[in-house]
Amino acid sequence: MERLKALGLEDVRMDSEGNVHGLRKGRGKGPKVFVSAHLDTVFPEETDTTVQQKNGMMHAPGIGDDARGLAELPAVVRAISEAGIDNTGAIIFGGTVGEEGAGDLRGVKAFFAEHQDIDGFLSLDGPGSNDITYLATGSYRYKITYRGPGGHSFAAFGTPSATHALGRAMAAIADLETINEPKTTFSIGQVSGGTSVNAIAQEASMLVDLRSNDQQELDKLEHYFLEIVEKTARAENVRWGDDRLRVRINRFGNRPPASQSGDEPIVQVASAASHSLGAEPQLKKPSSTDANYLVSIGIPAIAIGLGGEFGKAHTLEEWHDPKNGYLAIQKSLMTILGLVGVEKISPPLL
Repeated sequence: MERLKALGLEDVRMDSEGNVHGLRKGRGKGPKVFVSAHLDTVFPEETDTTVQQKNGMMHAPGIGDDARGLAELPAVVRAISEAGIDNTGAIIFGGTVGEEGAGDLRGVKAFFAEHQDIDGFLSLDGPGSNDITYLATGSYRYKITYRGPGGHSFAAFGTPSATHALGRAMAAIADLETINEPKTTFSIGQVSGGTSVNAIAQEASMLVDLRSNDQQELDKLEHYFLEIVEKTARAENVRWGDDRLRVRINRFGNRPPASQSGDEPIVQVASAASHSLGAEPQLKKPSSTDANYLVSIGIPAIAIGLGGEFGKAHTLEEWHDPKNGYLAIQKSLMTILGLVGVEKISPPLL
């Protein structure tokens, strides 16, 4: 908030979801665009994110994803301000929450529920300074919890076990078959449960990620997955002639798959910005970004890559080399101005 205020943006505030944003008013009649980078990382709150610099490179968890985006965003604001550019359409600059993991895009979902007048969205996120992500991979994320009476492993033998039910489900899920095109995948990411080696587990759970580039295939995969979850709970009860084991199903993530044409103005303007710097734009395969939600509700949206080089994303060894990173800032600047227009110089292209 302090950074955006110092850059002269108006109406700088934090909303109820935790997004922070400010407005640069337009000087004429043009589209309103929201430009953001995400504030969250994949790491627990207690993670040491102190930046270590070695041989011109920066090392820290989250340094690239998306700290670099959060650095490029105010650089663009400063460039527009110091150059005295009169943008035609309005631009909202900000940081969003909930992009990673279980966040379920809650930041952009909340922002666009509150702002009904936004015509386009641009996310500064991801490696590859000339990469343009305009297609959206969808995902459902589940926490599945089996719960039974539990008991002593010897004295209560014959009691249905939460971990046994979970094991049945995991084995069946691992045998699922999905199609290659549109790409459709599944993964059991985390497993927990039980209390002791000599106790029949009362509770066991797993976190599951289902993904596809197609809504119909995603829904089909979800159907088979839920069948397995219910069937394995019944199977564990039948195995022991009991009925006390239950399964609780919690879908905590819903990122819609969506597509838009590569000929959309927002894609073409970003491509032209790369061309103007002598680089070849790279239209990427579908991915999961903050732009997913916007494309799914019909708002033109892309994620564009950041400057410099990156490695080890989502690990404690994450690193960033900022060499030539200014080129990506120039590309972002031209993309934004191309979309909203510059008074007496270029019309809005969005």
